[in-house]
Parts: sequence; structure tokens; C-alpha cells
Amino acid sequence: MAMQGHRRILHVDMDAFFAAIEQRDDPALRGQPVAVGRANARGVVAAASYEARKFGVRSAMPSATALRKCPELIFVPPRFEVYRAVSGQIRAIFLEYTPLVEPLSLDEAYLDVTANLRRLPSATATAREIRQRIFETTGLTASAGISYNKLLAKLASDRNKPNGQYVVTPAHGPEFVTGLEVGRFHGIGPKTAAKMQAMGILTGADLKALSLAELQARFGKAGAWYHAIARGQDDRPVMPDRPRKSAGAETTFAHDLIDRAAIEAAVCEQADAAWRRCDRHAAYGRTVTVKIRFSDFRIITRSRTLGAPVTDREALRHMAVALVHSIFPPPAGIRLLGVSVSGFDSPRDFSPKQLHLQLR
Repeated sequence: MAMQGHRRILHVDMDAFFAAIEQRDDPALRGQPVAVGRANARGVVAAASYEARKFGVRSAMPSATALRKCPELIFVPPRFEVYRAVSGQIRAIFLEYTPLVEPLSLDEAYLDVTANLRRLPSATATAREIRQRIFETTGLTASAGISYNKLLAKLASDRNKPNGQYVVTPAHGPEFVTGLEVGRFHGIGPKTAAKMQAMGILTGADLKALSLAELQARFGKAGAWYHAIARGQDDRPVMPDRPRKSAGAETTFAHDLIDRAAIEAAVCEQADAAWRRCDRHAAYGRTVTVKIRFSDFRIITRSRTLGAPVTDREALRHMAVALVHSIFPPPAGIRLLGVSVSGFDSPRDFSPKQLHLQLR
């Protein structure tokens, strides 16, 4: 791959990660349409096997919709501790090739292999070896995108899924993005994509046809980013120490919660899950937020920010319960509850004793 003078960036994306782990661990599921999630009326598909995807089943799809598309769909409950453990194995492999690893989630990451530790001759060879190591270690397949920036590497990783890789060279990059729908680009969400489509901006070529001044006039500060990505440009570095912005958990209930004790128990359960994530990463935040979705689908949030980070589980529980109490009596049954922590500080910046001073 001719990328002299350019960075060599990989985007490695596991194939149907959660579902593939379930099929690996239970031979009876292999070759079957599998969805990770709950099959109840309010369940959501967390991941779908490739056999299920052939029927149109996708992650984030309501379970009821998935079952209509594929009546033979097999639901298995998620095992996030297992998924995290396997993700740790994969991360360890990445670090054998480069210290510049930026995880995006449990199943995908950017790697800057411009100077790979194994001294392999190319990014293509590096991606191929990493994928082989992942398979040998975990029994799972991964796909990779290889390019000179993060934008194109991520787009490329979808091209030969599953269990493949694709290269976008500097010479090919500007042309590669022209035919893509605008919703495929990093930084263009569904609302912005709809706004662009209403303006007749449907593809990368349409975006490229607009000048920087025109894009800034229509989209403000984001216009400069859209101008760059329409030309295959992205200067963002791979950030191995990207600061964590929040940690949390939420769940949708099979039946609306009305009883006070049941609501308190549920919010404590979500606070415990959020705390485990904070504690695992030694990331302690000052702001606690409770998210509530009512039976009529209205969503509200309640937050409190302290002068010092929350550093123990009971304190987080106490704050979460106090926040949910602020909406009592609830105007309708509660369909979903979530608890998140944000405003993180480095552990060395505070003493755990500070928190108790704030709560007195």
C-alpha cells in the first residue's frame, strides 16, 4: 500500500461481537439466527448474528420487530462480563503492535501503526496479522479498514465484512468518499443528515460541491469539518488516553413501575451498575444524572453536581434515589430508568474524604 509520508491508521471492528461470542460458547447456536437481548415486549436487540441479519434484524431494533422479521430468531441474554473479558484479550493483542490504541467500544478501536512495534512492512500486513492473532486467541473474526486517517479507516472496515479488510490509499481517498451517503460520515448524525437531504445534499460529491463559506453559512462551525471530510481529509490523531466523559447504565422494564419501593430498588440497581463501571476504570465524577422515561415515552433527566467526585457506591445510590424522589409522585408509570456519572476527575486530584464533606 503506497502511503509513504502519511500516517497508517487501522480501524479494527469485531464481526457481530456479542452474538459471535454466544455462538462460540454454545455450539447449538452456530449457524442459527441469534440475537443478544431480551425477547419481551420491551426488549431491544443488542447484537445480531450474520444469520439473523439476512432477515433484516439489526442492533437497537425492538425485539418484537426482530421476531416479526425472523420468527425463528433465538434470543440469548447478554453476558457483559464475558464480552468485557474478551475485549481485554483483543486490546492486549493491539498493544503488542502499537501503544497508540483508541478503543471506541468493546468491539472496535483505532490503531496508529505508522511505526508498528513488530516492524511489519505495511499496514496491510499488520492488519492481517492482528486479525489472525485475534482469531487464534479468541476464536472470533474481525474486519479492518486501513487508510491514512481515522475517517477513511472506519469507512473502509465495513467494505469486506465479515472477516475481511479493505485499503483506502491517499490517491483513492478523495474519490472514495464522493459516492457515500452523507449519513455515513463521522460527525453527521441522523438530524443533520435529514437537514442536508432536505437541501439536496445527498452524497459526498454534493457536499464537496459547496464551498467552505457556503458550508459555514449553512452549518456554522461544523461547516469546516464537512468541507474537510468531503475531500477525504481528517487530521484527528489516534488518542490512546482519550478521557472518559461519562459512565452509566439504564434498563427498560417489562412492566411500568408505579410503586415507590420498586422504583427506588430499580434506580439503586442502575446506580450499582454505573458504579461498577466507574470503579473499574478508576474514573470518579462530580455529576450524577438520573434519566426517566415514562409510559407515554416522555423523557426527563434530573442531575446534581457536587464540589468533589462521588467515590463510593452508597453515596451514588443515595444521590440517585434523591434525584428520582424529586419527580414523586410520578405523573405516569416509569418505563425506563438510567443512572450516569460524568464530570470525571483524575483519582490523584482528590481524597475520598472530600465527598462526605459535600454531603453533610
